Amino acid sequence: MDETIKAKYQPVIGLEVHAQLLTHSKMYSSDENEYGALPNNNLSVITLGHPGTLPRVNRTAVDYAIKMGLATNCQITRNNIFARKNYFYPDLPKGYQITQDKTPICTAGHVDIRLPDGTEKKIGLTRIHMEEDAGKSMHLAGEVETLVDLNRAGVPLIEIVSEPDIRNADEAYAYLVEIKKLVEYLGVCDGNMEEGSLRCDANISVMLKDAKQFGMKVEVKNMNSFRNVQRAIDHEIERQIAILEAGEEITSETRGFDAASGTTNGQRSKETMNDYRYFPEPDLTPVIIDDAWLHRVQAELPALPQQLYARFTGELGLSDYDANVLIDQKEVALFFDELSRLTTNAKAAANWVQGPLKSYLNERAVTMEDFPLTAQHLADIIKLIDENKVSHSVAAKQLFPYLLENPTQTAAAAAESQGLLQQSDAGALEALIQQVLDANPAKVAEYRAGKKSLTGMFMGELMKLTGGKADPKAANQLLRQKLDAA
Repeated sequence: MDETIKAKYQPVIGLEVHAQLLTHSKMYSSDENEYGALPNNNLSVITLGHPGTLPRVNRTAVDYAIKMGLATNCQITRNNIFARKNYFYPDLPKGYQITQDKTPICTAGHVDIRLPDGTEKKIGLTRIHMEEDAGKSMHLAGEVETLVDLNRAGVPLIEIVSEPDIRNADEAYAYLVEIKKLVEYLGVCDGNMEEGSLRCDANISVMLKDAKQFGMKVEVKNMNSFRNVQRAIDHEIERQIAILEAGEEITSETRGFDAASGTTNGQRSKETMNDYRYFPEPDLTPVIIDDAWLHRVQAELPALPQQLYARFTGELGLSDYDANVLIDQKEVALFFDELSRLTTNAKAAANWVQGPLKSYLNERAVTMEDFPLTAQHLADIIKLIDENKVSHSVAAKQLFPYLLENPTQTAAAAAESQGLLQQSDAGALEALIQQVLDANPAKVAEYRAGKKSLTGMFMGELMKLTGGKADPKAANQLLRQKLDAA
């Protein structure tokens, strides 16, 4: 599409994110909350809504919802009433979903995002509410029947609903990245979109830039990655602009996203408001969050990404790039945070975490839980380098790999036992330097004739002779003294 045509319009986007909570049991029953179990195995008469059964609210799920609300600057609703959302679907065994309607547990919050160009923006949150998930309908290739797995029915969810503050696909991506970081740092959701534990629907409309009212919105579903959310938004913006430019009207509807073609397709009309016949859930008493409950959850909040970013860039003086890479994964960020408190060389610590440590994780496809070294190990390696006892090259190529195989040893003990400590004794170095000069008389003559660039060659020969263990600074100084002495 011509960019001049696109420039006439302002996209308006709001996102609805469903996050499955990492509780042991379901939202209103003691059925196990487990991904990957055999179909229709994690069920009971309570989840199925059999007559005479009574639900009970999962207290941990409420804790997790409060944590997410506090992390996103929300007001916490103290008197929470649950409601029944009535609709028929094959994977909804009760014929209704227990959710929150009039009293969402979190309201009026915001999420701070940072775009690649450094721009910062607040995305408002309308609400976060608690509810239960539905089951899953499965359509197997080549078969006309639909199979239903009800294991997911009743799994605790929070739905995070943004204000229509997002203006393009890049902002949507940054917002989703921040939401994913928050749920992972809080430990309330694993953030896995491929497994469906984090799902996103996008409400998208466009309007002329001088218009006073938003355009007709379309809801896009079926997106299983952040990249696909971006693609769906970009496609939908162009589709809607093309319709308006042709003098036609946007149809309010739900559309699905086809990842193969990168296009959206109509699913069902939303011209009339769905009548879910909400009414208060008669089998659940209100959940009252008193001061003691709220203060307990507040005290359990961990360090969050933005707080760590502020510390890494402010207190430690790291660059914006380094800080963002370090906070991208919770376990890596917390490891670095611990490491930075054990050394005064924050930049070296960042380099070790982003370099050798992350290479180890990536090459073996493992997580921080499987990393054999402690933060103290890396702090000790950095100290050995800073004190010129071990060269950085030797530390990275020999000491670090040795410690990975022998994590019960300290860095200092390993460096000594493996003969990796740098030679800084002036007497020993002088003898070795003389040995190098005696072996290369022609090059010595060239140096003394004015070819000073040969210093690097002499240093290379010295490092070969010492197995890279000569203290570069001391060796370089002694080498020059000997070469310039004649």
